[in-house]
Amino acid sequence: MKNFFKVSALAFASAAFAEGEVVIYTNSDEEAQVAMREALDANGFEGKYLLQSFGTSELGGRLMAEGKNIEADIITLSTYYLDSVQAKDKIFADLTFDHEAIDGNTVSFYAPILGNTGAMFINTEVLADDGLEAPKSLKDLADPKYEGHISVPDITGSSTSWLMTQALIDAYGEAEGVKLVQAIEKNAGDHLEMSGSAPLKKIRAGEVAVGFGLRHQAVADKKQGLPIDYIDPTEGNFTLTEALAVVDKGDKTNPEAMKVAECIIKNARAKLIQYYPVALYKGETVADELKPAHSKAFKEKLSVELLQKHQNLVKGKN
Repeated sequence: MKNFFKVSALAFASAAFAEGEVVIYTNSDEEAQVAMREALDANGFEGKYLLQSFGTSELGGRLMAEGKNIEADIITLSTYYLDSVQAKDKIFADLTFDHEAIDGNTVSFYAPILGNTGAMFINTEVLADDGLEAPKSLKDLADPKYEGHISVPDITGSSTSWLMTQALIDAYGEAEGVKLVQAIEKNAGDHLEMSGSAPLKKIRAGEVAVGFGLRHQAVADKKQGLPIDYIDPTEGNFTLTEALAVVDKGDKTNPEAMKVAECIIKNARAKLIQYYPVALYKGETVADELKPAHSKAFKEKLSVELLQKHQNLVKGKN
């Protein structure tokens, strides 16, 4: 998942887009953007939309500040942001196409596009060279023996880190879970990263032996023959879902926005589920080897406020 504070250069592109173009703001990674572009271009929307990329908190903050005045016609963003904004300002239109999410989790104003699941991963060669055992749990990463050998994302910089924090708080309670996150961040030291993808990059480069990040990325590396393996922590694999919503601008709503949204949901999912193997809709299946061993959901409803609470606890601001 993207660095909270990093904004793609596309975000600074000129606002002088063609009249009638559907403007899409997204926090999704490049793989997801490619899938969305291909779906739109292959189904009659080539040249009729503008896709701009933002970091998660940058887009979320902009959405919360601007509301219906935001330039975008469509937003794709983590659902905890969409839920929080809609609860406050009700800026999204109900979707007019069918989107029956799995497990009865259908929401009227957004449709899921992908799920990001957390896991640990290792560089098998570096782990052996360092004389370390592979961790089985996230709690193991708090052991001083891993100091200097691990890389994890910082909860104030990447929502990927929140997946680790949720798992630890869920398993050990808030007080103990927060202490474990702090100990893990201390062990990471200079390898505490503001980007969710940075730990795996350091593991690929052999700079560290163990890390935490998005499971599907390590699965892909292993399939490519890299000395990378993934470990589902005993505390659980937690998931953040990204979804698509259409901004309700009243009589200024772009009439093509709902059609573009429907095209993405109905035509991009086949590729998206390959990159992000999490079933989100009825009828979808994921190969057994791609399923995390300990899928869990946090006991509290995810929200911007809950994320901020956990950030403050980990950084000692409460």
